[in-house]
Amino acid sequence: MMQRRAWTVGVAAAAAAAGAGVAWWRLTPREAAADAETTLWAMTWERPEGGTLAAADFRGRPLLVNFWATWCPPCVEELPLLDRFYRERQGSGWVVLALAIDQPSAVRQFLQRQPLSFPVGLAGFGGTELARAMGNATGALPFSVVLDRAGRIAQRKLGQVHAQDLRAWADAI
Repeated sequence: MMQRRAWTVGVAAAAAAAGAGVAWWRLTPREAAADAETTLWAMTWERPEGGTLAAADFRGRPLLVNFWATWCPPCVEELPLLDRFYRERQGSGWVVLALAIDQPSAVRQFLQRQPLSFPVGLAGFGGTELARAMGNATGALPFSVVLDRAGRIAQRKLGQVHAQDLRAWADAI
């Protein structure tokens, strides 16, 4: 009886360790593609309110690119924090750019209920390819990328951003 219990506990511990390893592997961004930064800086997106948005307009400034969707609870949860970060840091040159991996109509409806101070681009489902190029192998959301003033990827995070992440990124750039 004791051997069976010990064996069961051992199998459960091994399964937990394997599960934790898989979760860590899935949530760790991979290396960005060699041309990811060049691709980003060349892109333009439609804006929800009309007109276009060019990544090149933000070159030379610290840039936090956030890939999100209206149907993603952690994405929606982190937007007020990102908005506050943008309002507090825009005076020092920071830009937050939200790229919506979503239907334009859903984004427009969402922004009517919860306006944002920073620019939003309608990346659509094609934005997933840009996120993958930047190291998001799984295509999961939210995904955030920080580019320094030289336009190089400095930080990446797969999963919800927290205040301590933003403080660390701002201090490092």
